[in-house]
Amino acid sequence: MTDNQNQPRDYDAVLGGQSPPPVDGVVLGGIEGVKRCLSNPVTQVRLAALSEALKYGDAGLNVLIQGLQDKSRLVQRFAYRLLKQKAEPQVKQALQAYKPWYLEERFNEYQGYQGYHVTQFANRQVVEFDANIGIVEPVNNAYALRFEDDSYDNLPSKLSRFLQEPNADKLEALVFGLWSEGSQTDSSSIVQALVDAKQHLTNLKAVLIGDITSDDSEISWIQQSDISPILQAYPKLEILQVRGGDGLQFSPPIRHNHLKGLIVETGGLSRDTVIQICQMNLPELEHLELWFGSENYGGNCWVEDLNQILFEENFPNLNYLGLRNSQFTDEIVSVIVGSPVIDYICVLDLSMGTLSDAGAEELLNCSAINNLDILNISESFLSQEMIEKFSELDVRVLANNQKEQDDDSYIHSRYCSVSE
Repeated sequence: MTDNQNQPRDYDAVLGGQSPPPVDGVVLGGIEGVKRCLSNPVTQVRLAALSEALKYGDAGLNVLIQGLQDKSRLVQRFAYRLLKQKAEPQVKQALQAYKPWYLEERFNEYQGYQGYHVTQFANRQVVEFDANIGIVEPVNNAYALRFEDDSYDNLPSKLSRFLQEPNADKLEALVFGLWSEGSQTDSSSIVQALVDAKQHLTNLKAVLIGDITSDDSEISWIQQSDISPILQAYPKLEILQVRGGDGLQFSPPIRHNHLKGLIVETGGLSRDTVIQICQMNLPELEHLELWFGSENYGGNCWVEDLNQILFEENFPNLNYLGLRNSQFTDEIVSVIVGSPVIDYICVLDLSMGTLSDAGAEELLNCSAINNLDILNISESFLSQEMIEKFSELDVRVLANNQKEQDDDSYIHSRYCSVSE
């Protein structure tokens, strides 16, 4: 949606309850007409009403503030952009209260693939579980369980003892690290152990499977499995993060009514897995993050495999779209600038990939980019001159740690950040 797309024309009329108007419409009937149109089931009518509301002082501002609660994210975002230009106290208060749901740790210098365990998960501090201390903060902390060489217990056994803790039923977030000795065991034992624990972990909202450093296993060596049973066992789950793409499946396609965040970190994401993700029915999904990785490590998907995400709007409540760690970032940009998804997301994350100045220029030429809150193009292949152009946008642009292009003509000169 461009800045002028929903501006009214003098000769258009939009009246509440009538048939769909042109996108460019003007509301008749004063502030009461504006209020009537804001309850119209047609999205374009409500957009036109928000534009018209600017003419009516404080009463109009109240209408715009009401628009922040609209069922359509497109309407919410339009109201937000109009209100950002205002300085009235009630507007500032409303904007402070209106906070799109973000996983804040995804905007920081992510350490998960740099030889460290994650320190934040699901907007919570990660704490290594200590049986001598127990579960002290079941809501504010995410507790991590890992296989330890000197214990001789695999992770399912450790989970079984963990469930005996008094606060286990109040726990909201779990992190699973290395699950057994050696790298050839897949995650199916962890998946089954979690399914078996569903009567104990009644308040579980967030799960991370595979918080494994490169010292224990490179990301491409992590053996995953079918993760769908976790979603079936935990209907209240809000965040699912998986690290490692080898053997990863989401089969059969299922509906989950509460999942808000799905993160898949791989050094090589297969086309079959992407198709399975696209076939999932996730009506509340707000954060979708895919790491595509290298074709040398199983990353055989291509931009066409993303059509269901970019054009068919399978996930209507999407707020954050992360198409990260890709060998084909420029090709993604060429498609996404003409996609309807760019009109309603708040965050576009293209970091860790192969974005070049040519691809970045396409982004700059897309007026809808100005409607984003955050654009992450860190760890790309951008010149300083191009980064300075992005600084002129009224968008929070993250462009840290740019990579240098290899001049060796015998190899691919641009590369994704995480592969092996």
